[in-house]
Amino acid sequence: MSDEMPGTDVPRAVRQVELPEDRYREELEFLAAHDTGPRPPGWRMTPRSVVRFVCGSGDEPQKAADGRHMVVSRKFVGDRALVERCVVTLAGERGLLLVGEPGTAKSMLSELLSAAVCGSSTLTVQGTAGTTEDQLRYGWNYAMLLAKGPSREALVPSPVLTAMTRGAVARVEEVTRCLPEVQDALVSLLSERRISVPELAGDDGAEGTVHAVPGFTLIATANLRDKGVSEMSAALKRRFNFEEVGPIGDLDAETALVRGQATAALARSGAAFGVDDAVLEALVTAFRDLRSGRSAEGWEIERPSTVMSTAEAVHVATSMGIGAAYLGDGRDVVRTLPGHLLGTVRKDDPSDHARLLGYWDGPVRRRAESGAPLWRTLWELRDELA
Repeated sequence: MSDEMPGTDVPRAVRQVELPEDRYREELEFLAAHDTGPRPPGWRMTPRSVVRFVCGSGDEPQKAADGRHMVVSRKFVGDRALVERCVVTLAGERGLLLVGEPGTAKSMLSELLSAAVCGSSTLTVQGTAGTTEDQLRYGWNYAMLLAKGPSREALVPSPVLTAMTRGAVARVEEVTRCLPEVQDALVSLLSERRISVPELAGDDGAEGTVHAVPGFTLIATANLRDKGVSEMSAALKRRFNFEEVGPIGDLDAETALVRGQATAALARSGAAFGVDDAVLEALVTAFRDLRSGRSAEGWEIERPSTVMSTAEAVHVATSMGIGAAYLGDGRDVVRTLPGHLLGTVRKDDPSDHARLLGYWDGPVRRRAESGAPLWRTLWELRDELA
């Protein structure tokens, strides 16, 4: 085995997570050639094509100027009007803040928008309590700094500074987890559209300022449940257009998304997804019931404190598929569902265990009594939750 540090140019076939600009390269190239209408400065395609890339073209094939046809896949399951407002915000070079509950695909939407607008989703700063101003501005290659002194060559630009010089989209994940002084640095970045580098300033100070070129903008994300971590200042809020990304409203659409994501996860390991549609629909139904506090039939449910997001449903479906693929011993995969649900529900508050039992004693029992075979099996598995 080689002791060398793996390089950054990892072949796509062995990446755990594929970048949207790589995964959908053919669609991006097609759409860039498809619509020759006006484009904002620095954009690789028209705003209309960006919306089509994110929301898909339905069953209608798109025709490019060179005669090619392609059906553009739907990547974001959500409100098209929301996506259109996001695209308009970016076209106006204004900051975009995507807020919502955890697991509602805010990060995925920001990646898709960045990939479509500028061809890169990697100019990203992950917000944490340890994020510093340097990660928003710049740092130094200290070996080169000691050898040659302050210079452009020794400067290590942040993802935000790189986006400013390229006219691209920068992303800041979990902005409310950043400390207030880091958030304050964003205020000046979004207002002045320049970064001062005093170490490079000449007598007139001109060389010490990096200006944003046309096309630069920023997308930030924030979880509503993290609102109190580092509350955004009024000044920073004014620099953004806010868009709330909510849960998926349609059961069939959410089930299809969970199936697609779980199938793709299993495919990466060379296994087939072995959870049938009825079990998958029951899983998604349980998540939707517990998330909303009301069943599809209108029965009241005590909501757990844990976020029962679509992303968590994907993780559970993937776990059930992995168990069926690698540990299958002839058991019905539905028998593993209660245990996986319990593992999700008990993440934040042990008393959520009782809430899940209450869900079993309510909607699950009622559906079993109505004669639904799958829910009858789930009701018989209640002891698995003990």
